[in-house]
Amino acid sequence: MSEKFLIVGGGAIGMLSTLLLARSGADVCLLEGRALGRESSWAGGGIVSPLYPWRYSAAVTALAHWSQDFYPGLARLLLEDTGVDPEVHVTGLYWLDLDDEAEALAWARRQGRELFPVDIAEAYQQVPVLGGGFQRAIHMPGVANVRNPRLVKALRAALTAMPNVELREHCPVTGFVQDGGRIRGVTTADGEIRADRVVLAAGAWSGELLRTLGLELPVEPVKGQMILYKCAEDFLPSMVLAKGRYAIPRRDGHILIGSTLEYAGFDKTPTDNALESLKASAEELLPALKDAEVVGHWAGLRPGSPEGIPFIGELPEHPGLWLNCGHFRNGLVLAPASCQLLADLMLGREPIIDPAPYAPAGRF
Repeated sequence: MSEKFLIVGGGAIGMLSTLLLARSGADVCLLEGRALGRESSWAGGGIVSPLYPWRYSAAVTALAHWSQDFYPGLARLLLEDTGVDPEVHVTGLYWLDLDDEAEALAWARRQGRELFPVDIAEAYQQVPVLGGGFQRAIHMPGVANVRNPRLVKALRAALTAMPNVELREHCPVTGFVQDGGRIRGVTTADGEIRADRVVLAAGAWSGELLRTLGLELPVEPVKGQMILYKCAEDFLPSMVLAKGRYAIPRRDGHILIGSTLEYAGFDKTPTDNALESLKASAEELLPALKDAEVVGHWAGLRPGSPEGIPFIGELPEHPGLWLNCGHFRNGLVLAPASCQLLADLMLGREPIIDPAPYAPAGRF
């Protein structure tokens, strides 16, 4: 009889973990307190790179590089299987007027990544809608963005088609079932649900759930607000980033501008202050947006963690309970590698990368 896994949290991390475990033949039940993929995974920008990759530790870099190489194939597979295209869109990215440009270029040389300085006149030639006054630019041509609402829609469709996957939405988990020194399942409003192993992938809510076991996981909600414009399809040919704010073009001409970084607990209310701040950033980056209508404004909660290094692995003090959470600003970037690493560890396979930096032991 195959093992039964229980995944708590139905964002990109939870859904992709479910997909990879189910593909191995295991029975997987995915529990989500709200609707699948409607929290942080839906709300983010979807740049398939950390905003400033050179500012992160080797642990984040290892996951990011593996995922970046994996995304195009994942998108093709999901499109073939479900008919839903996650739209992995390779546009490249220009960073403008960076304070730590030298560090960025040195990092790229060490890592063998394609990132180089370009003459500012060339940047303006490539991105004619760019605002005036920028002095310097560096460019990474291979960076893509994924249309995250379509990614979670594709993952949901793929999981729905799998006979060994059970999806339970609007089923909040309230705690864990312990039996004989092991975690054997979870408690919900509908009663206990038992499994051989449980994976906690509840994003910003992961810390709240672990508190029921008397554990203080250093994962907290960090609010981010975004706005959305609709422009012509060819309006913005590349992603651009300056002063901590970015513009992301989708294939159909939607332009995402983000994002704020707010420590406001679990409050997800969009605010007028953030709207004005984001509009000001948008118009500084791309002055033509002054005449464009804001067609969307929303907020999501990132799972903030120390240095943005996720927790991936089994909890030694609670065997049977595994973590895949705490990805902070890079959940979508790191999801493929994080979920593959988790599946490798749970299934006893050779892990894709060294799992030690992500192990929960000693990190609480």
